[in-house]
Amino acid sequence: MSTKDEILQKLRSNTREQYEMPDLSQLTPITFDDPVAEFIRKTTTIAGAKLLEMKADDSLDAVVHKAYPDAKIIASNIPGVKAQLNPDTATVEELEKADVGVIEGKIGVAENACVWIPQAMKERAVCFASEQLVIVVHRDAIVNNMHEAYARIAASQEYFQEYKFGTFISGPSKTADIEGALVYGAQAARGATVVLV
Repeated sequence: MSTKDEILQKLRSNTREQYEMPDLSQLTPITFDDPVAEFIRKTTTIAGAKLLEMKADDSLDAVVHKAYPDAKIIASNIPGVKAQLNPDTATVEELEKADVGVIEGKIGVAENACVWIPQAMKERAVCFASEQLVIVVHRDAIVNNMHEAYARIAASQEYFQEYKFGTFISGPSKTADIEGALVYGAQAARGATVVLV
């Protein structure tokens, strides 16, 4: 018997009461009259990210450079963004030096301001190692809740074609210790900006 099996056996033998899983068939997921407005509100409050709405005549490159005028190294593989690093060709070590990473989110969730980001680049480090992260999301890709988001992910083959990884990101990285001192950027980007197209 392996150590893992031994530990699990001890846990099972000391379980006094077992409970059946609750019936979730009656669960009604939250919906909003205006999911886009709710996504905007939660992105700028709960998620702690900045939000920029692109106008029809704006270019994504101009929006990124205006938001981060002092950025010396931008990493992105999105067409039209002038970047010094491309996560399809750069190494992880190079991407760690990026001031700004620009990535595309495929689904925005109004319920919690999360954005589904499938790996669409060779090195996913751009999502986590950049000092600042810019996530581009289309308005028509915003759903009410996580149930709808997972349904879209399950129904689409495009998200996992080349790379078998995806993640939800909601604002900048943050952590707090037991005394409640909140720190931004402890594990990933120190700041995040969502660009709504």
